[in-house]
Amino acid sequence: MHSADRPATRLATRLAFLVAGFGIACWAPLVPFAKTRLGVDDGVLGLLLLSLGIGSVVAMLLTGIMSARYGSKPIIIAGGLGLALVLPLLAIASSPAMLALALFAFGAALGSIDVAMNIHAVEVERDAGRPLMSGFHALFSIGGFAGSALMTALLSLQLGAFACTLICSVLMLVAMLAAWPRLLLSLQVQDGPLFVLPHGSVLLLALFGAITFLVEGTMLDWGALLVIGAGLVSEAQGGIGYIVFSIAMTMGRLGGDAVVARIGDRTTLFWGGLIAVAGFAVLLTAPVAAVAIVGFLLIGLGASNLVPVLFRRAARQTVMPTGLAVAAITTAGYAGIFIGPAGVGFVARLGGLPTAFWLLAALMGLVTLSARIVTAEQRQTSQVDA
Repeated sequence: MHSADRPATRLATRLAFLVAGFGIACWAPLVPFAKTRLGVDDGVLGLLLLSLGIGSVVAMLLTGIMSARYGSKPIIIAGGLGLALVLPLLAIASSPAMLALALFAFGAALGSIDVAMNIHAVEVERDAGRPLMSGFHALFSIGGFAGSALMTALLSLQLGAFACTLICSVLMLVAMLAAWPRLLLSLQVQDGPLFVLPHGSVLLLALFGAITFLVEGTMLDWGALLVIGAGLVSEAQGGIGYIVFSIAMTMGRLGGDAVVARIGDRTTLFWGGLIAVAGFAVLLTAPVAAVAIVGFLLIGLGASNLVPVLFRRAARQTVMPTGLAVAAITTAGYAGIFIGPAGVGFVARLGGLPTAFWLLAALMGLVTLSARIVTAEQRQTSQVDA
């Protein structure tokens, strides 16, 4: 196996993150077209979208097992190519059953590459001897912006959904072909058990991963409704908060590696969680829209580097194989995205949406309070510890 500390290997890792973010973002603008083409109501559409989440979670569980035995390279390649090949099917599926199957396959490809690229990333970072994870995750965010923007622009040109997906698929195929020879042949291959239930520090890391991803999902699904309900902005301006949140998170990750190299994992978790909590407090007590926007900004900045740190800690622990630990965190994170916002809605129905957001702030506070515990293990071997 070649050394992971090479510019080509870092490029391949960045391309994998870029393709994953780009691919999932390309689907979002296609949702209204799929609904119109199939003539389904919101309830049926919701069930169809659930297929994507189920496919992702199933693939994540299997990827953790497969990568422990075969390494991450073949899974990254299969997942990236799968995203590119299945995307056009989402634009031509002619029945709810066909779309459900296509979404399941698309979700499986996304789940596979998501776990495998993070396993690859922790090994590349380990050999480099300096923080790189935040930068890798920034490429996922940039891919999301690029995919959504390009697909929206192409659709606005009246090219047709299928033609638009073909163009985006070609770009993903080119990126994956560029990454293919640069990925490491074998990473994190394990001789031990292929399946281990999350336990010890990994269970705590997975919990914090779920909380952090839940915050991201809630900002997307409920952030606009919060500020609209508070009478701070009109419905037409409701999305401004999430835009600011997304930009802050991306910028925070672009500069995150330098920050972590300077202050360490523990301090990053502590202050990142604390800044996010402060952002919730500002958002929930904001008297005017401008102050609420500051709240979205603080939440995005505070949360931006938490997930990269959690994946890095998964590489440091010894209670589980690294691949299985990364899979556990990723699966918990997706559960936070797919299931968490529904839980927020349930709490909001019982006590109001602000109550649900205060509960999120309390959960984020757990990350701050547990920063020392999460980073306590193997301090003597960590190169980026506080």
